[in-house]
Amino acid sequence: MNKQWTIIEQYASVLKNTQLKELFIEDVDRAEYFTVTLSHAYVDYSRQRINRQLRQELCTFAREIGLRDAFNGMMHGNIMNSTEQRSVLHTALRAPKEKQIKVNGNDIIPEIHAVLERIRAFSASIRSGEIKGYTGKSFTDIVNIGIGGSDLGPNMVCNALKFYSRRDLRMHFVSNVDPTHLIETLHQCSPDTTLFIISSKTFTTEETMTNAHAAKQWFLDNGGASWELHACAVSANLEKTSAFGIPHERVFGFWDWVGGRYSVWSAIGISIAISLGYDHFESFLAGAHSMDMHMAESVEEDNIPIMLGLIDVMNAMCFDIRSHAIIPYDEYLRMFPAFLQQMIMESNGKSVSKDGHELAHHTSPIIWGQPGTDAQHSFFQLLHQGTEQVNTEFIVCACPLNPIDDMHERLLANCAAQSAALMHGKTKQEVIQELSQTSNVDQQHSLIPHKIFPGNRPSTTIMLKELHPFSLGWLIALYEHRTFVQGYVWDICSYDQWGVELGKVLAKQLLPAVKDSTLLSGIEDSSTQHFLSTMHAFRS
Repeated sequence: MNKQWTIIEQYASVLKNTQLKELFIEDVDRAEYFTVTLSHAYVDYSRQRINRQLRQELCTFAREIGLRDAFNGMMHGNIMNSTEQRSVLHTALRAPKEKQIKVNGNDIIPEIHAVLERIRAFSASIRSGEIKGYTGKSFTDIVNIGIGGSDLGPNMVCNALKFYSRRDLRMHFVSNVDPTHLIETLHQCSPDTTLFIISSKTFTTEETMTNAHAAKQWFLDNGGASWELHACAVSANLEKTSAFGIPHERVFGFWDWVGGRYSVWSAIGISIAISLGYDHFESFLAGAHSMDMHMAESVEEDNIPIMLGLIDVMNAMCFDIRSHAIIPYDEYLRMFPAFLQQMIMESNGKSVSKDGHELAHHTSPIIWGQPGTDAQHSFFQLLHQGTEQVNTEFIVCACPLNPIDDMHERLLANCAAQSAALMHGKTKQEVIQELSQTSNVDQQHSLIPHKIFPGNRPSTTIMLKELHPFSLGWLIALYEHRTFVQGYVWDICSYDQWGVELGKVLAKQLLPAVKDSTLLSGIEDSSTQHFLSTMHAFRS
């Protein structure tokens, strides 16, 4: 960190002991100053520990470290994945045709749009019934088999935008190597009307290929014929997809400069195009591109991802807040917290710098959450009165897609009330006043400490005008760029995921002993050996 960060820490140390509600008294225009209002979205970070001077210091810091310049460099193909020497170009996947972005001297935009045109044609043919199964029937069920970014992204988006989907095209997503996931999904399907999408860049991902082989066997065992009519793939390995019985014209490629958790904009999103129609998929890409341009062009003071990303960093490093709850007040966004868990924690859950030195500061917060109002009756007790400080993020839509009476207004009221309550809390005097309305004096005294809410809990609110493909694309890209800001400030490589590999390697080594108890003696770890011996005893 540079000297400017020391100045930020000094300002933050003062604010750490300041009540958030006092900041609104000190600055009567605070609510307006720390919000951004666009035609389709509203972002309010006025309930974070920040004031005008600290915001200016953060912007100075962002300029000094070249934050926007680095982002623009990433958008134009600079090597950002330093451990694998790769460009990071998910932004190129939603760039318009007239752009030019070169990787190793080659303009990648034409090949991106060539794949998009193939997705347009294929998805339209599935939706129209032009492409059929072996009996001549149109497809009714689409089963996407993938894991990680090949599952979480398209799965979340298809659920989030279900309002715009074709209800006679049922979308299913299988990721877990637990056979129950596949079996319970296939119970809902018929072989003659099911299309399988196998999503794996290398076509070697163990969980995906295990499920893919099992799905193909189910298809054949249940009377299926002409497997090649019922399968397509998203992969870069044409040799392996061909060996699996998928013709080249049914394979949609993507590139090594697309990380899995950033791949929903690529051919990995083919299930989205099938479910929603390509026009909606195109709007989804356009929303993300608009956020790309906002991040690249807006000055730091008005730049939403930069400001929210720097606040994320400050919460972790200056205020010791290492837990970040995402609370979407929208049932369609039920999967959004899980999607962000991968994006943020797989990107920035690192403990060494780009040059390999151990870090002395915290990095990624723990990301978690579930929809309100369910969350209010689950873990909000901890948010309001627990010992753990949590940064809470509320996401809500102003306009309902499914209006019934005043239900959406009740949802909005709950969202607004919870963010206000987290900040204001309830003082001892307020509790005493409230309890004075009761007649039991002894009970009043004993209840006082239990009914005090400390308040001063930070939160951010993001309100979309409505949940639309464009606004969802915009929202996802906002979090992508916040993740970039965090990683760049922390000087970590946000675009590799070596931590995922070790467990996978050990699983392959242990599999023989899981299958054969006579091999247990070769395991040196006594805890693992005891676990497996007990497992064999249970299974015998």
